[in-house]
Amino acid sequence: MTTPPSPAYPDDLERPGLVRTGRSTFLRPVRPEDADRLVAFVGSLSRATLAYRSLGPVVRARDDVIRRGAHVDYLNELALVALAGDEIAGLVRYVRDPEEPEHAEVTFTIRDDHQSEGFGRLLLEHIAAAARARGIRVLEADVLADNTRMINVFLGSGYRVEAGPPGQIIHFEIAIDPQTLAVARAERREHTAVRRSLRPLLEPRSVAVIGANRDPLTIGHELVANLLRGGFEGSVFPVNPRAEQIAGARAYPRVGALPEAPDLALVAVRAEAVPEVVRECADAGVKAVVVVSTGFGERGAEGRATELELARFARASGMRLVGPNCMGVVNTTPAARLAATFSPALPTPGRVAMSSQSGPLGLAVLDFARRLRLGFSGFVSVGHAVDVSTNDLLQWWEEDPATSVILLHVETFGNPRRFARVARRIAPRKPIVAVHPGLADSAVSSLFAQSGVIRTRSLQELFDVALLLAHQPPPPGDRVAVITNAGGPAALTVGACAASGLRVPALGDRTQRQLRSALGPHCEVANPVDLTPKATAAHYRQALDAVLADDGVDAAIVLFMPPLADKPDEVASAILDAAAARPDKTVVASFLGGAGVADLLHRGDLVVPTYTFPEAAAASLGHAAAYQAWRGTPAGVVPDLPDVDTERARSLVAACDPGPVPAAVAAELLAAYGIAVRDARPGPGPDGFLTVGADPVFGPVVSFGLTGDYADLMADVAHRVTPLSDRDAREMVRSLRAAPLLDGRVGGPGVDLAALEETVLRISAMVEDLPEIEALELRPVRLLRPGDGVAVARATIRLAANPTGGLS
Repeated sequence: MTTPPSPAYPDDLERPGLVRTGRSTFLRPVRPEDADRLVAFVGSLSRATLAYRSLGPVVRARDDVIRRGAHVDYLNELALVALAGDEIAGLVRYVRDPEEPEHAEVTFTIRDDHQSEGFGRLLLEHIAAAARARGIRVLEADVLADNTRMINVFLGSGYRVEAGPPGQIIHFEIAIDPQTLAVARAERREHTAVRRSLRPLLEPRSVAVIGANRDPLTIGHELVANLLRGGFEGSVFPVNPRAEQIAGARAYPRVGALPEAPDLALVAVRAEAVPEVVRECADAGVKAVVVVSTGFGERGAEGRATELELARFARASGMRLVGPNCMGVVNTTPAARLAATFSPALPTPGRVAMSSQSGPLGLAVLDFARRLRLGFSGFVSVGHAVDVSTNDLLQWWEEDPATSVILLHVETFGNPRRFARVARRIAPRKPIVAVHPGLADSAVSSLFAQSGVIRTRSLQELFDVALLLAHQPPPPGDRVAVITNAGGPAALTVGACAASGLRVPALGDRTQRQLRSALGPHCEVANPVDLTPKATAAHYRQALDAVLADDGVDAAIVLFMPPLADKPDEVASAILDAAAARPDKTVVASFLGGAGVADLLHRGDLVVPTYTFPEAAAASLGHAAAYQAWRGTPAGVVPDLPDVDTERARSLVAACDPGPVPAAVAAELLAAYGIAVRDARPGPGPDGFLTVGADPVFGPVVSFGLTGDYADLMADVAHRVTPLSDRDAREMVRSLRAAPLLDGRVGGPGVDLAALEETVLRISAMVEDLPEIEALELRPVRLLRPGDGVAVARATIRLAANPTGGLS
């Protein structure tokens, strides 16, 4: 095929358009003068969007690379932009295949605040027309399997679409013949498959309770009673061969005798009877099973083997299985109204979803949440989590419009690396708050923070943070105003704010003048604002209005001592009024010693979280501010590194047996990733070390520290989970308490931080490419002066006998 000469800028491709929501836009080819606009567009994208665009790890190209995208020849490479005002809302680009000129690779990128509006389909329509006019007949695209929106754009386009084999990345070929309307079925991505598989569990149309009992004091009876009491609108089938009716519902002797195949079966029988019951469920066509029965993995290896076999059978039979040793499933959304649990305390509807691995703990959780007036959209006790895991539930709640905050009580993960990837995708849009007992604080805190997960130290703190995030916006910054009617609690609050990473700055001069005018000369107005024990509800309203209007304040903590003043209901009403007037600012309260105050600070959908003690208010606010800062920081780049010979490295690994790698081979492996093992004189400060180990939660973890007392006595070590972005590497080496020794702030010229960060990134790339690496240690790493690089003096590498092999 002969292609014509490159045309000039194609004015004919400029045209107005309307997306599905009715939003008007303007489409045109990209121009060289769009270079800065492209940089701004890419800079506005979230981690999730970047992950979809880069097919996995978050990659943000350098600005010079982005700017080059504004220069196309409009024939072999063409890019169209959809504009929202003067900004780019969406971008589509094709690049012709030089070996198959009728084929071109196409990529789509939609800004986060315009996704779900229909920009993808509109851009596909226009790029297809332009490509056809330029002799292209097939557009090819690689899409992450959980990028539902893009997959739906292709499958719903009306073109003939062929999809490659199912996997993490799906290859699409789109024949852009406008006469072809037949749409071939493509394998649905993993995310969609997970959600579909969980629908019978979380939104069933009918539920069977196997082991239902007439005795009100039994689990089997409470499961039936809660289903009915919770307002479940589907059919409830108690199964008991010796009963005709249970809790007012007709009972059946066995699963096979039910009038229809239930979507969900709750199993509450003796452990030894569970396998046969699960088989009966499979024969009856049940789609999901919740095993509340105990007596499995907690009793040793034999019980663990039994529950794993249960899971294998359930999946092979097309069922999902929750448990065993769990307390059930709750979904309060109108589509479900499912209380499939034996808990005596049922949650009220709300915006919080929670997964808990402990069955008995779940009972306390639901009771505590009810007393806090913290509403739930969903609650799942996964028990031993042999099948349905936290990872599955995260993907369900990721797209659940009723859920805005996700809580996790986790002990183990079904797939640790999958958890990290899913959490990174969800956290920019929905906060994930987790409590994980029994792991080293420094490592786990670093890893959760890198993934955007808010890690709390206790269940109390978990719910404190949830109370804030469910009802108030996370603060845009760390500046807090404190309003009080007692000086002592205010001093405690200031200290708690400092401990939580918050600041209590002096209020602006204008705010102070306004406060003095409203409150009188005897009140302290700098911050904290002390209203004195004589403060009235009006004083609280005036003070809170003033500080929330201050541009130097991001949030307010309101303290009230009921013994010093009466009418707490009026004070609560004043706080609610002020908070309603400024919904963009975060407001929390502590009514010290006030019984029933939580009820006073609720008004319809407006809730001001209140805490018994101000320290809890400050800690919760600190977590929320740190989360917002993480969410607002641009994602880093997982860069393409020069001087990397992956094929050479793979051949070296293939030639080695499991276990320690010979020193010479270890040096060759590192050299394949641009890292030289060489001796050198020590640098101006202490040496460093880099290690890689397998964390039980997150998989491969890179750790960095300084040798000697810094790590041994002070435990001053930084950790990050692979793959590392340039931001991760930069934050990692600078997060040490001893970082002033590295950057020259203390004791000399500092070290070559850029070379150190690059070495960290090369180690991360090596571990990602070579999953056979079980452990790696570079010690010592000579940290040399700026410009001199680093020198790895010694390296040890150990290969695993059964490598897991990359992300899944």
